Amino acid sequence: MPSLKRFQLALSFYTRLPTPQGLDYQQLPQASVYLPLVGWLVGGWSAAVFYLAALLWSPLTAAILAVIAGIFITGAFHEDGFADVCDGFGGGWGKQRILEIMKDSRVGAFGAIGIGLLLLLKISVLAALPVAVVPWLLWAGHSVSRWPPLLLMHQYAYARADDSKGAAAVFRPNVLALGFAAVWALLPLALLPVWCWLAILPMLLATVGLGRYFHRHIGGYTGDCLGAAQQIAEVMFYLGASALWTFI
Repeated sequence: MPSLKRFQLALSFYTRLPTPQGLDYQQLPQASVYLPLVGWLVGGWSAAVFYLAALLWSPLTAAILAVIAGIFITGAFHEDGFADVCDGFGGGWGKQRILEIMKDSRVGAFGAIGIGLLLLLKISVLAALPVAVVPWLLWAGHSVSRWPPLLLMHQYAYARADDSKGAAAVFRPNVLALGFAAVWALLPLALLPVWCWLAILPMLLATVGLGRYFHRHIGGYTGDCLGAAQQIAEVMFYLGASALWTFI
């Protein structure tokens, strides 16, 4: 399938943006390598909303509106996965129970508390940064944070062995695919100070820790785990950039 078609598939699945009809959704797993490029659009939209909002209101208000914009364009796709992971691993004991809870569409106490704290942390960090740099960090953060889920897909197995429909959709990106995605993920960082690249380190460390944690408890990953990995990677990138901005 041509690359444009796979990119459109990624857009149709990971965002609410309009895409052409008649796409071959059997190719959807392979389209996941375009996740960072999807992040370009989501991050660009969030950055534009922050920039315009900051002309009228406080940085805190602009940060809230930027986060809302990102959630709106993705349909809270990754945030929902993070909430399910909080519920599953917070309230479940043993692999099967954790997977059952994560599959439940209802949001429990752990999920509500977790997503609330995550959004508060994200907004507070963005609001405290210099206004001029936040749009660029949003663009870079949305892009680079969509690479860690591909790392988990490369390293670990799909955990729901009894889910034939889900297992059939599993895609294990090879090194070449990871490199392709990494190029798109890292390009927006070229517009930030060189030392901002160091913010990738805590993001990657968090991803390694998450991968081991998921593997230890459920033997791999699920789609919710990938969504949680993106959200945590994004926050860790902002936290790393914020710390560097303070001390460098």
